[in-house]
Amino acid sequence: MASVDPANLGVREAAAALRARRLSSRELTEACLERIGERDGGAPSFDGAPDAINACARVYPELALEHARAADERLAGAGVEAPPLCGIPLAVKDLYGIAGLPLTASSRVLEGYVAGRDAAVWARLRNQGMVPLGHTHTHEFAAGGTTDQVGNPHDLTRVAGGSSGGSAAALAARMAPAALGSDTCGSLRIPSACCGTSTIKPTRGWIPLDGVIPLSYTLDHAGPMARTVADCAVLLAGMAGSPEQLPPRARPGPRPLAGVTVALTDRSSSIELDAEVAAALDRAVAAAASLGARVVELASPWTFDWNDLSTVLFADVWTFHRGFSDRHGRYRPAIAEFVEAARGFTDAQAYVEAQQRRARGTALWEDWFATGGVDLVLEPTLPIVPYARGDGYDRGHAGGAGDPMIALTALWDMTGMPVGALPVTWEAGVSLIAPGGHEASLLQVAIDLQEHRLGIPPAPAL
Repeated sequence: MASVDPANLGVREAAAALRARRLSSRELTEACLERIGERDGGAPSFDGAPDAINACARVYPELALEHARAADERLAGAGVEAPPLCGIPLAVKDLYGIAGLPLTASSRVLEGYVAGRDAAVWARLRNQGMVPLGHTHTHEFAAGGTTDQVGNPHDLTRVAGGSSGGSAAALAARMAPAALGSDTCGSLRIPSACCGTSTIKPTRGWIPLDGVIPLSYTLDHAGPMARTVADCAVLLAGMAGSPEQLPPRARPGPRPLAGVTVALTDRSSSIELDAEVAAALDRAVAAAASLGARVVELASPWTFDWNDLSTVLFADVWTFHRGFSDRHGRYRPAIAEFVEAARGFTDAQAYVEAQQRRARGTALWEDWFATGGVDLVLEPTLPIVPYARGDGYDRGHAGGAGDPMIALTALWDMTGMPVGALPVTWEAGVSLIAPGGHEASLLQVAIDLQEHRLGIPPAPAL
């Protein structure tokens, strides 16, 4: 490993080096901590700075090295029998509790709060030997798509996306090989599209949310983030506690997608796409066809009413945030506005009816996949490239209908279906959507596309 900086390794590369004893977890962890010191832009800050990435809300060097030492001992004793993620450093979104450490959702509302227990997902990954580097910034309480305190490593003047913006920025800047994020209306996929990284939003309910600060109890999804889809698959398997179920590599041969039907829907054609996004979609379609997929065009069967999304989201938001009424002045302005709006959503009948329409719409999509013989939908992750950073926390930026950041992503949280998001360029990506529970086949196609045709964007010039 003398010629390769360990901080540049992905999950699978690092795991192979650890098992071959060409690299220790301590060396890998030290390299990541050094990279954070070199690239993040100084000590972590609440507001960030125009010349800083500021992906990290807090860094835990002593804890990380303690976990790395334990991982090295485990690897020395178990060798190839050690869990695949043993010794791999992890960036943790500042919603996931790590017992005894601060947990703030990047908000002054939770200043001084310390997690009393591990989030269920972190407990699983800790038991598999992963190494916590620190907590990464989220758009405050995960309630937005920009995370303006974080700079995009490819262009500090542009947003990193949100709400998992710190995790995506840490990955793009090669500060960590793997990260945890979450998704309520697009918060795993938006920053991945903005920063040129990969992610999967798994089927709702598959990954436990216990110990994760909620935005919406019925829309939230926990998920993995990494630079490649295959690395996401390894992390997702660890999060699910089922490492044998998901594919870690591309299939050989010139036509690995033969027999796969990929659908383009009117969702993509009915919305204006930036030229870079349209070109990225065209490239992905051509890549799928060249690998043997049958590409068809079909009308989508259902889309949600934005009022129903608001009813579900804001009712869930108020259920949690009403406990912070005495600290309302500590929210950033846009989040204060968001919580103020949520106060009005307390009609139980309207909530139940919105959830019922959501369930019926999900069933329509499931039937559409089955009766149409469709394996996957292919569409842009975002209709736009990342825009200028700076005012995402101002009032008037609370999102909702008309927000391009969630124009394509929010439907798949309403249906709870799995989505794999992968980059085509660092500023434009595509998503693959499958019926509920079909993570394995979804990931296999995404890995084939990425490794045979689309690749990953070059590292930012930092």
